[in-house]
Amino acid sequence: MNSKAAAYQQQDDKRQLIEQHAPLVKRIAHHLMARLPASVLVDDLIQSGMIGLLEAAKNFDGSKGASFETFAGIRIRGAMLDEIRKGDWTPRSVHKNGRAIAEAISEVEKETGRDARDLEVAEKMQVSVDDYHQMLNEVNAGRMIGIEDLGVTEDVLSTEESRQADTPYRDLEQGAFQKALAHAITTLPEREAIVLSLYYDEELNLREIGEVLDVSESRVSQIHSQAMLRLRTRMQTWQAA
Repeated sequence: MNSKAAAYQQQDDKRQLIEQHAPLVKRIAHHLMARLPASVLVDDLIQSGMIGLLEAAKNFDGSKGASFETFAGIRIRGAMLDEIRKGDWTPRSVHKNGRAIAEAISEVEKETGRDARDLEVAEKMQVSVDDYHQMLNEVNAGRMIGIEDLGVTEDVLSTEESRQADTPYRDLEQGAFQKALAHAITTLPEREAIVLSLYYDEELNLREIGEVLDVSESRVSQIHSQAMLRLRTRMQTWQAA
């Protein structure tokens, strides 16, 4: 095969990869929408995700062992998160409440030596349980709180940063983060761990998780926020390392 024919074949292979995995972009977009406010449009996520897919098709190297779907999924999510984070549509009060909740959870758990309960966190913050739950809902809806916010992972790297970070040191860092995160998740209260598993591993949305656990979608949102804020406090040692 001459060089011109090889180039045409390469372009055709990329086109097929993009066509085959376009539904993956929509699936990831709708999954992210479950924890975003109504001001974020799914079409905007899909548009940025398609750019991530194009970049993935352009830069994929099958010799490294990862499947294209895994590689593309990371780039698609990263492109969507980058687009969302270009504009800060979250009220300052939500950021402030998120930090305050994490601090309260940490303080209660240091004092009691066990998982902080809703009532205890609310009392530490000097608010009612209903107000505390409302804060959790606002944090979950108004800010991207997810696994990608707990440390420097491939999910939050832009495509260019990902290429630059493709080093043995990055691989070791990623492995250390994943190990620390996996351990931290095992220390969560059972229901919180189940919600994270259903959301991130099974890719169920909040409504579907509510049906599994027989609770409201709002309650799932609260549990998810509390789980992520609790994880954040337990991952502080890794982040500071």
